Amino acid sequence: MEESLPKASPYKEKLRDRLVAVTLEWERVFGVAPSITSAVSEYDAACLVGHTDESYGEACVGRTAVSRGCDFIFNGLRYQVKANRPSGKPGSFVTLVGKASNYDWDRLIWILYDRYFVIQEAWEWEVAGYRLEFHVRNRLAPADMRRGKRLR
Repeated sequence: MEESLPKASPYKEKLRDRLVAVTLEWERVFGVAPSITSAVSEYDAACLVGHTDESYGEACVGRTAVSRGCDFIFNGLRYQVKANRPSGKPGSFVTLVGKASNYDWDRLIWILYDRYFVIQEAWEWEVAGYRLEFHVRNRLAPADMRRGKRLR
C-alpha cells in the first residue's frame, strides 16, 4: 500500500524549490530543462493572490493538467495563468506571451521569470479587459501584458 505525505510534512514547504533545483540540474546536465513552467507558475500565482500550500492543494483535488478554463479558484474567482521563462542561453529572452485560448476564467495572471524561476514581474487582467484588448490579436508581447494590474 502506498503511503502519502502527511499534511504537516516538512517537505511540503520546500517542494517548489526542490522541483526547480532538480529542473535546473537536469538543464545543466542535459542541456534542456524539463517543462515545469506551467506547474510552478500556477502555484506561484495562487500564492500571489493568497492561497496557502494547504488551500491550494485542496483546491486542486480532482483537477487535471488539461482541465479547460481556469487553472485554480480562489475566493470564488477563477484564475488562468500564463508564464514565460528565458533559458539564459544566448538570444534567449521573452518576446512572445501565450494568449488565453478561451475566456472561461475571471482573472488572468502573467508571470515573467528569470532563468532560475525567480519571479521578475507578475501582472493581472480581468477577463473583460483582456478580451477587449486582445481578442482580435494573434500575438502578444510582454509590453502588452504590462498594461494590466501589477502584482509584483
